[in-house]
Amino acid sequence: MDCIFCKIVNGEIPSKKVYEDEHVVAFEDINPIAPVHILTIPKKHISSVLDIKEEDKELIGHLHLALQKVAAATGVNEDGFRVITNTGVHGQQTVFHIHYHLVGGRQLEWKM
Repeated sequence: MDCIFCKIVNGEIPSKKVYEDEHVVAFEDINPIAPVHILTIPKKHISSVLDIKEEDKELIGHLHLALQKVAAATGVNEDGFRVITNTGVHGQQTVFHIHYHLVGGRQLEWKM
C-alpha cells in the first residue's frame, strides 16, 4: 500500500509524534493552520469516514479518547480546540487514510 500515513505508522517516514499507543498515533501537521495542529490517525488503514465498518466502532471510540489526551498534552484543552475530519474530494480529503485534525492554540474563526 502506498499510503503516506501507513508509512508514518510503520516508521518509514519520520514524524513529530505527540501521542502514540497500540491503536493510534498523533503527530504534528507539516502545514499547520494554527499554533497547535495535530493529526490523529488509527494505525489500521481506513480510507475515510465512509469506510468505517461495524467492527471499527471500538477503534474509533478509542481514537476519540486519544484526542482528549492529545488536547491535554498540547495544552489546548483549557481554552478549546476544533476537531476536523475531511471526507472525499469535496470535503478536501487529500490523504485517503482517515485522520482527525486537532486545531487550536488561538481563537478560531468559522469561514466557509
